[in-house]
Amino acid sequence: MNIDEIIELMKSRSSGLSELNHTVLFDIDTVGKILVDATGNEVVFTRNPEDDEAETTLILSSEDMTSLITGELSPIAAYTMGKLKVHGSMGIALKLSGILEGQTT
Repeated sequence: MNIDEIIELMKSRSSGLSELNHTVLFDIDTVGKILVDATGNEVVFTRNPEDDEAETTLILSSEDMTSLITGELSPIAAYTMGKLKVHGSMGIALKLSGILEGQTT
């Protein structure tokens, strides 16, 4: 999956992300980076942002990212298995995890 397909998939599942109220950078191996800014009235997705500043950065593969978004892989399981690395606020990562796990496919 390329970065634009991942962003579209994220947008289709973004209803709960507005509750996040933080910024998260997804650093996806060969695909690129996606900044999710949920601090305003709407969730903004930025493809390969010039500024990598985010409160939390999640590093993972494109396959694992797709599995997370579709609900096939639990964020906690991904972290435990070493498929997901977290830099920054673990609290924000846990809040995001709760939002992702609360969504249905």
